[in-house]
Amino acid sequence: MPTDISKIISDAAYQAYERRLLHQVKQAPVPHHVAIIMDGNRRFAREIGLGNVLDGHVKGRDKLEEVLEWCLEVGVRILTVFAFSTENIRRANEEVQHLMHLFAENFRRVGDDERVHRHKIRVSVFGNRELLPPEVIEAIEYAEGRTEQYDQYRFNVAVAYGGREEILRAIRDVVLDAQAGKVDPDDVDEKFFSKRLYTADLPDPDLVLRTSGEERISNFLLWQLAYSELYFVDVYWPGFRKIDFLRALRSYQMRQRRYGE
Repeated sequence: MPTDISKIISDAAYQAYERRLLHQVKQAPVPHHVAIIMDGNRRFAREIGLGNVLDGHVKGRDKLEEVLEWCLEVGVRILTVFAFSTENIRRANEEVQHLMHLFAENFRRVGDDERVHRHKIRVSVFGNRELLPPEVIEAIEYAEGRTEQYDQYRFNVAVAYGGREEILRAIRDVVLDAQAGKVDPDDVDEKFFSKRLYTADLPDPDLVLRTSGEERISNFLLWQLAYSELYFVDVYWPGFRKIDFLRALRSYQMRQRRYGE
């Protein structure tokens, strides 16, 4: 009985703190574009004793759906997540196949998600699609095709993505156009080059957060993060809580307030 009472008190205190944080966040401008490096699925699975560490990726998928809801609640208009890097392809074949199956399944689900259509969320996926199996490419095209006319919110997923490779691809495109006489060297400035990136039609992220306690950006949006605020949280992605998300937004708001003084 005492344990039950302690848990009730603890849960009530947590909920009260979450409500207070949410209220505070809503009193100030929220970041327009939030980017997340979702890290720690496998370590989370091992920590809580899941029989198969690959189940951590399923937990991570479920967490992303929650975070999307939180963004809608507070008014974050653009969410970009790092789901699978070009380096991840070198992982064990069983894990990569499991992830590819999840991607194919999830993009189909997103394309049919009632919330996506109700809130008019445009879904975009960027990365090297040549590295992905046909079933994943088809599912991506399904989700993108069903939402391409939406403009209220943006949900971007980086799959088979690497920041350096993105920049190199853009440089190759510019060089080829220059050789063909389509580009003058004087035309190449930051704005021009940004339009050659996967994120050409997006503003740069205002806030980038990473889970798992690691404090690095791991080849994610290298060009776009030049002036972004960084926030690191010491919790694995599937264990990421709403208060962790709200604290990140509150930290961003406090930094912006200091800059404005």
